[in-house]
Amino acid sequence: MSTTDEIVEQILRTYDTITVVGASANPSKAANEVPAYMAEHGWRIIPVNPHADEIVGQKVHRTLADIPEQVGLVDVFRPSEDAAEVARQAVAAGASALWLQLGIESAEACAIAEDAGLLYVEDRCLIIEQRRTGLVAPKS
Repeated sequence: MSTTDEIVEQILRTYDTITVVGASANPSKAANEVPAYMAEHGWRIIPVNPHADEIVGQKVHRTLADIPEQVGLVDVFRPSEDAAEVARQAVAAGASALWLQLGIESAEACAIAEDAGLLYVEDRCLIIEQRRTGLVAPKS
């Protein structure tokens, strides 16, 4: 069994695109700051938000199911109580990794993700982990 740190590094080394559920158009929110930071370090961002048209310079999709390409890494900025439903949607969309941001935890989301074979991280911040590891986006 891999440790969370090993899974974090595997995700950062593997995925060049981050689909961000709950991305925010408000630059003062972490749900905008984190995707913007990751984009500055080479990752492609696909924002998901039912109430915005553009976030961090990218076209916004209303739901995971609306994304017209294969979804890989799904990063979640939604309350913990919403995480299980996002996990179900991520599995349905064919995602292979689910990351719940700092402060978001869900045993049910973990079980859904792991039962479907997804890499899973919870209660961790992508910025903190990118800085800790020093990794940049992989070349596609």
